[in-house]
Amino acid sequence: MPHRKSTLGPPVAPVSAGIPFAVAIRRTFEQGYSLARLRKDALAGVVVGIVALPLSMALAIAVDVPPQHGLYTAIVAGIVVALAGGSKHQVTGPTAAFVVILAPITAKYGLSGLLTAGMMAGVMLTAMGVMRLGRFIEFIPHPVTTGFTAGIATVIATLQIKDVFGLPVGKLPDGYFEKVAALWNARQGASAAEVVIAAVTLALLLFWPRVTRAVPSPLVAIVLVALGVHMATLAWPGLQVATIGSRFHSTIGGRVVPGIPPLPPMPMLPWGDGGLTMERLRALSGPALAIAMLGAIESLLSAVIADAMTGKKHDPNAELVGLGLGNMIVPFFGGIAATGALARTATNIRAGATSPIASVVHSLTVLAAVLVAAPLVAYVPMSALAALLLLVAWNMSDVRHVAHTVRVAPRSDVAVLGICFGLTVAFDMVVAISVGVVLAALLFMKRMSEMTSSRVVLASSPGEDRARSLPEGVSLYEIDGPLFFGAAQRAMGAIETAGVGARVVVLALGTVPVIDASGLVALESALERLRLSKKLVVIAGPLPEPRRVFEKANLEVEHEHVFLADTTEQGIRLAQDLILLTPTGAPGSGRGGEKVKA
Repeated sequence: MPHRKSTLGPPVAPVSAGIPFAVAIRRTFEQGYSLARLRKDALAGVVVGIVALPLSMALAIAVDVPPQHGLYTAIVAGIVVALAGGSKHQVTGPTAAFVVILAPITAKYGLSGLLTAGMMAGVMLTAMGVMRLGRFIEFIPHPVTTGFTAGIATVIATLQIKDVFGLPVGKLPDGYFEKVAALWNARQGASAAEVVIAAVTLALLLFWPRVTRAVPSPLVAIVLVALGVHMATLAWPGLQVATIGSRFHSTIGGRVVPGIPPLPPMPMLPWGDGGLTMERLRALSGPALAIAMLGAIESLLSAVIADAMTGKKHDPNAELVGLGLGNMIVPFFGGIAATGALARTATNIRAGATSPIASVVHSLTVLAAVLVAAPLVAYVPMSALAALLLLVAWNMSDVRHVAHTVRVAPRSDVAVLGICFGLTVAFDMVVAISVGVVLAALLFMKRMSEMTSSRVVLASSPGEDRARSLPEGVSLYEIDGPLFFGAAQRAMGAIETAGVGARVVVLALGTVPVIDASGLVALESALERLRLSKKLVVIAGPLPEPRRVFEKANLEVEHEHVFLADTTEQGIRLAQDLILLTPTGAPGSGRGGEKVKA
């Protein structure tokens, strides 16, 4: 899950009229697609497919479903989203970030509930794309994404402890701290063999890239470890190691097959025999929303980072539509929720991909592996896959970046990061993002209110150039910054000070870019207080937007003692005229009862 401050990248491409659909693939062929590009895409797709194969199985197992469902996700969603989406280089499939959301859904509603929730999330994502909400990712603050990403990584790493140590733990509790307690209580049953397998897998994953990057390290590590474990069990028949074949079984034609079935994803009804009832839809609406929100965030961030790596531009709305269609279709083939996978997308780019065809080839590579190598998958140790996810969680947490943020960011941002991290671990991502965004918004409002300042200039103010041009009986009250609900009361609070000893107050708003309803209410309250003090008011220099607000509010009509001027200088001259025309200080009227115009 990406969360670096470099994720802004280049601007996204402008959207076109109509429903944003298949934008990336259309642009690919409009620009001309050659045989040379096809060769590059095919090679990149094969490389990414090899990387996706063990990851897809590991992530499916992490959410407590058979490993083939992760493979089906990579196959179907990888093709659909690539052809229907808005990014040329995005690779879609199961991701680690979804583990903390999908695992509780599986525990409570089973596989059918998980698939149904994913389908419902697909409908929501498609609607978000059609409504052109693809730019909403810009409004999620960086400390929020950093905090919940690190929290997700922590939960994922904790879940792998069971298989890394071979702990005899059955079904883990729902709560995070209860999970930790259950794992700790089972520590006496740890298996040295499982720990060695996980350690060797981690060592290969870390050190193989130093040898060569031509062959992906997950493939090398998983194959070598599975081969070594198989040979060890033949040499020592008493050696017990948990594998995919010992943990999962499939029934094909009445025959039990260990591991995954050597079959392509077949059509099915995601909701199973229980049917699709309104009660079930209501129960799954919350989990589906969580899937949709996290899927959108992760996929769009991944697409932005892909743009930064390639210099290309993605269409965020088309990407949401493609992601939604992929998640709507994949449950009908047994696939779980999918989103853009940053690690696989980055691998795709580094391998030379030029178009969405590479992601299609990646899916076909996974399909070929399922059809040809399914019997071999049964020999993969569970602890090896757990070690792979440990590395994924470590990379996802990006501890170095979190430490840098904590060291240099303002305390308020660090607090938001810490709260989002804690809420993600203790509760879930939806709570963390909701609270984090609200806290970040409050902090933003506080900072914006501090940017709005005001000052009083009197004719007798020492050292003020503008004070020399102020006639006797005129004071100047200047406001600099937006007048919105976070700053309006403070900005208008000292206006009575400007009226002390003056008959006319010039309210200079030439540097106020915007005023909202709260600002207008605060302004009108201040104007009423000045009226009760028998002061005239000249509002000078409002920019176009505040002026439009004043005109809609009929400010001059509703308040007889208020006048408008285009500039501060005009406002001062008008104030001087008002002093001459209203010697008794009667507010709001000029000669003949008509208001003086600037």
